[in-house]
Amino acid sequence: MELRVLQYFLAVAREQTISGAAESLHLTQPTLSRQLKDLEDELGKQLFIRGHKKIGLTEDGMLFRKRTEEIINLVNKTENEIKNSDETNLVGDIYIGTGETDSIRIIAKTAKQLSEKYPNIHYHISSDDAQDVKENLDKGLIDFGILLRSSRY
Repeated sequence: MELRVLQYFLAVAREQTISGAAESLHLTQPTLSRQLKDLEDELGKQLFIRGHKKIGLTEDGMLFRKRTEEIINLVNKTENEIKNSDETNLVGDIYIGTGETDSIRIIAKTAKQLSEKYPNIHYHISSDDAQDVKENLDKGLIDFGILLRSSRY
């Protein structure tokens, strides 16, 4: 399975048409259709529900989309880390996952202050539930996870 084909899959899932995805990818429609068919054959699963005007995802397709997005994000993160590894200044991206709480304001304020001091560091803060934060930490998709547990007296 090639990274380029994963990007094709995501384009079709996003555009919901082969022709729209082919146009955005600068490919011919038959070429893109063949790549997607080969992907489904390789996986042994149907990923798309093909309609007259739009294409949807099967349950397997929805799972594959989620995992493909994770793969692409991890590849992009890795490329950025490698490209910037020899910089003398602090450079890079910090990915933070947190629950939806008021503490997100403190995190955002702190990130803004640090950005002023270190302008080449970029912060990506996502709001998820506890399970997703833990899962993203385990997969290396985020660098920090902030979870709060309420206490009862």
